[in-house]
Amino acid sequence: MPEALIKEQSLLADREDGLSGEAILRALEDALSPVKGRLKKILLVPPDFTRLHSGAGQIAALLYGILGPSCRVDVLPALGTHVKMSREEWETMYSPIPFERMLVHNWRTDVVTVGEIEAGFVAELSEGLMNEPIPVEINRHLLDPEYDLILSIGQVVPHEVAGMANHAKNIFVGCGGARMINASHMLGALFGMERIMGREQTPVRALFDRAAERFLQKLPLGYILTVTDAPQGQVRIHGLFTGSGRRCFEEAARLSARVNMQLLDRPISKAVVYLDGQEFKSTWLGNKAIYRTRMAMADGGELVILAPGVEKFGEDEAVDRLIRAYGYSGRQSVLKAVKESEALRQNLSAAAHLIHGSSEGRFKVTYCAGHLTRDEIERAGFAYLDYDQAIRRYPPQRLHAGWNSLEGGEEIFYIPNPALGLWALKSHFEPERPEDGRRSENQTGRPKPSSEAEM
Repeated sequence: MPEALIKEQSLLADREDGLSGEAILRALEDALSPVKGRLKKILLVPPDFTRLHSGAGQIAALLYGILGPSCRVDVLPALGTHVKMSREEWETMYSPIPFERMLVHNWRTDVVTVGEIEAGFVAELSEGLMNEPIPVEINRHLLDPEYDLILSIGQVVPHEVAGMANHAKNIFVGCGGARMINASHMLGALFGMERIMGREQTPVRALFDRAAERFLQKLPLGYILTVTDAPQGQVRIHGLFTGSGRRCFEEAARLSARVNMQLLDRPISKAVVYLDGQEFKSTWLGNKAIYRTRMAMADGGELVILAPGVEKFGEDEAVDRLIRAYGYSGRQSVLKAVKESEALRQNLSAAAHLIHGSSEGRFKVTYCAGHLTRDEIERAGFAYLDYDQAIRRYPPQRLHAGWNSLEGGEEIFYIPNPALGLWALKSHFEPERPEDGRRSENQTGRPKPSSEAEM
């Protein structure tokens, strides 16, 4: 990595409504000061529309304003497995950057293999549950030598696969290929979400760190990371972190743990989660409602998901077919299906998603999808409730985030956007036991996986 490619800095908000636009602009100009006047062609790698509340749209637009007059700026949204951004989504998130500046990532066809992570390291990370090397693939545009600078932009927030989102994940998953996406998601699923979410150090993060150390060092890559929340839908950027190494991620992760994690004293018997119709159009995305609440849900409780925009299961057509075929049937059922199905073995990210999306029978999941039928929902393994009926019972405009007492005495816990947080019992994040230095079972969420889950 060239020295002083992008300045390392941390900017924290000193007011409740977050950093001002002026403060963010000054920070971005300062971050770029080492290369000011020396850039001719820049690649921005922000998230897609599914991370609308990341603040990345504002930051990308400011960077375009700083850099656009003097050099060419291309934008490669980190789609991962998601669909291409529409013009309407682009103009909502990235105006005034011209739509024509967008490059489209295809996770199946548009990648180059740059190396692999050895099987021994994978076995160590997975506690012996995975024993194959993992090829490392990234979008071909990242390797274009004409780019003087690549800026990876995104939000650090608790995440079901990596523990905390972003940094090198934005490259290896957001702009990565099928084999890395499949392997990293299955690694997270086998290790267990409850052992991963909300933690900076996880097996999947270690995988990304190893890949970054080996295969990204020669790229002119810098990171611009945010920590945000969005009460009443208004994005507030509480921290902005820039740099070329891992330190910016570590600092952002510490802030996110304070801003985005809500630790509860008692479990939730009934949770109601709202999925914005613009942002969540599939259960692949909408199941964040399940991931981010599972450590707070009571055994025998119910999670009601209000999903007016959900019209499909997978973002990718092949994945959508697999979800419809196998459903969210639980860990052991999915692992059995993987052994029997070549299609699932070739799409392990789909298998991992099916594991992630099951409550394992511990609590009921009721999906109120605006554009899926009762038959489709129930075949996928969820309970069904008509959306219009659901919002009459639980009108989002009358609910406030957190505990609500409804007419008739019913108590619910309402979450207006699951993508921006993690809800868990405090017991899941108890400190290590001093007598042996090991985490309690409450903290890991479940005992170590048995060998029957080996892949």
